[in-house]
Parts: sequence; structure tokens; C-alpha cells
Amino acid sequence: MENNIRYISDHPENFKQLLILYESLGWNSLGLTVNDLKQMCNQSWYAIYAFDKQQLVGMGRVISDGVVTGIICGVGVLPKYQSKGIGKEMLNRIIQHCEQNRVIPQLMCVENLESYYESLGFKKYSIGMTRNIKR
Repeated sequence: MENNIRYISDHPENFKQLLILYESLGWNSLGLTVNDLKQMCNQSWYAIYAFDKQQLVGMGRVISDGVVTGIICGVGVLPKYQSKGIGKEMLNRIIQHCEQNRVIPQLMCVENLESYYESLGFKKYSIGMTRNIKR
């Protein structure tokens, strides 16, 4: 299956597929719309999308100033495509893009994914904080 995966950095024509991806991963607690996701991607410094034929099966993006740091976020793969190296390949392409532009890649993740990202060369360096807002 992974041999058929195509990776592109051009935004998809159909952001409804991205909504399906977010919902399948339980990532849409904010009730994001197709237009919200399109804006999110269009305003990202870099994004990578994985397709199996015409189906979006994964994506990841970077928010950055383009000079010093880039925050990797939203790296996700449809559940039935997980554990096939797709997420790792997208992350490698993200890191390569950051390195080519001399931008330091950073990320935040849930605790149970720390060992996965450590296996890819990331090191835990601090504790982040967040603040909820009304939407």
C-alpha cells in the first residue's frame, strides 16, 4: 500500500477529505469547517499531503516565521493507513524542508507519542502551556 502513496506540498482541491481525516482522528473538537481547514493550510508555512490515488490519507504542516523556528503540527494519517510509514515519511519531508530553509523544527505532542518522536530524533526540552479560549 505504501508504495502507491504520493506526497505533495500543493494544497488539495478537496478540503472535505481533510475534514474526514480530522474527524477520523478525533481532532475536530472545535467543530472546524472545510473553510477553516482550508484557511489553516493556506496560512501554514509548509504543508505536506499524502494520497493513495485520489484519496487524502495523511497530512502534516508547519507554522513558522521562516527564519528561526517552525512548529510541526497536525501530522496525522487515516487509521487504516497507520503503521505503514506514511507519517514517518511526511515528517522526514517536513524536517528536510525545515533544514533546507535553516529553520529549527519543533513540535508539541501528546505524552503517549513522545517515544515515537524521540525515535525520529526529537528530544524533549521543556514543558509547554496552553490556554483555552471560547470559540
